Amino acid sequence: MTETFQSYIDMFRKFGTDLGLPKLDVDKLVDMQQKNLDALSQSAQTAAEGAKAVAQKQRSIIEESLREATALAQDFKPLGSPQENIARQTEFAKKVLSVAIDGARETHALAHESSTKVAEIIKGRLKDSVAELSSSVSGEGSAKK
Repeated sequence: MTETFQSYIDMFRKFGTDLGLPKLDVDKLVDMQQKNLDALSQSAQTAAEGAKAVAQKQRSIIEESLREATALAQDFKPLGSPQENIARQTEFAKKVLSVAIDGARETHALAHESSTKVAEIIKGRLKDSVAELSSSVSGEGSAKK
C-alpha cells in the first residue's frame, strides 16, 4: 500500500513538473501555519485581557457611583428650603453624571487600546504570512518532498 501511495505522489510530482507548477516548501508552510496559530492565540489572549480590564473599570465606575450616591443621600436633609433641596439634588446629579462620563471615556480608551493591539497582532502576522508564502513558492517545478 505504501508503494502505491508513493507512486501516486511521484505521479503528481511529475504532473506538476510537466505543467511547470511552482515548487512548495512544505516545511515552511507548516511553520507558517504554526506561527498563524501562535498569533491567533496571542490575539485572543490580548482580547481577553482587554475585556477583563474593561469589566474591572466598569465595576470600579459602578462602585464609585454608589459611594457618591450613598454619601449624598446621607447628607440630604429634605427639611431645608426648596432651593437648598434642588441645589443638593442638582449637585448629586452632576456628580453621578460626571463619574459616569469619565468612566465611559476611560472604558472606551481601554477597549480601543485592546482592539488596536489585537488588530496590530493580526495585521503583522498577515504581512509576515504573505512574505513567508512568497518565499515558500518557487517557479522551478513540483515539490521534492
